[in-house]
Amino acid sequence: MPEMPEVEIIRRYLDKMAAGKKIMDLDIRLPRMIKWPDTEGFRALVTGRTIKAMNRRGKYLLLELDNGNEVVFHLRMTGRLVYEPTGKTSDSHARVIFHLQGGASLVYGDTRTLGTIHGIRPEERAMLKGLAEMGPEPLSAEFTAAYLYETASKRKVAIKSFLLNQKYIGGIGNIYADEALFLAGLHPLRPAQSLSREECGRLWESVNKVIAAGIEDGGTTFRDYQNGEGGQGNHQEHLYVYGRKGEPCRSCGRPIERITVGGRGTHFCPQCQEAE
Repeated sequence: MPEMPEVEIIRRYLDKMAAGKKIMDLDIRLPRMIKWPDTEGFRALVTGRTIKAMNRRGKYLLLELDNGNEVVFHLRMTGRLVYEPTGKTSDSHARVIFHLQGGASLVYGDTRTLGTIHGIRPEERAMLKGLAEMGPEPLSAEFTAAYLYETASKRKVAIKSFLLNQKYIGGIGNIYADEALFLAGLHPLRPAQSLSREECGRLWESVNKVIAAGIEDGGTTFRDYQNGEGGQGNHQEHLYVYGRKGEPCRSCGRPIERITVGGRGTHFCPQCQEAE
């Protein structure tokens, strides 16, 4: 699933290319991708409106229209949103196409159709519970070391599961949680409430560091992630532990191990990330 860095890369490109363009027409090839309102209501909501900006919250892309309404995309596992300057697409899994003024288009493609699209008015945002209840994001003023310590100190769950809970921190997924815990020297099974203030400070720094690095490297591509141009990221070439089971740790040389935490595959170094 694209995580915060990948979605931010998409947002930046689409904001640069699509902002200021009017949505002239829609090609809805798979109506069930649109979860709200119904197909005709969605068409009426967006057709003829000008794109004001492409925003982001956590892993959600928010296409802001000139009348304050939004199109909310949640890419999930295999969704992608690509700007096509010619208006044509070779994506055989294109599900919804936004035809823009000047001949370009925004193409939402989704191989496994797990993503969602909502057209909402400002007063309807609360219907998207994951968006409405999301915690502060890494790299934001609200996400502080003090916030991390105060929130984690009340939770008995494993710190890996804590990091993945979007109510506590918005935007962190499996890849960057593993990477942050490695840099902080924390075992993924440590109870969140067992972390000291100093350890939370290290984790706060590590979370911000791996998110910033992911953005700088254009995101992480293993299978399906594409940026707004349809290209791939290269952060996968710089990962410390994620996806490296059996390979030597970049710090100590001991083989990286993989366990399951909260149902999620988790990679860590048993020497650099001690349980206590």
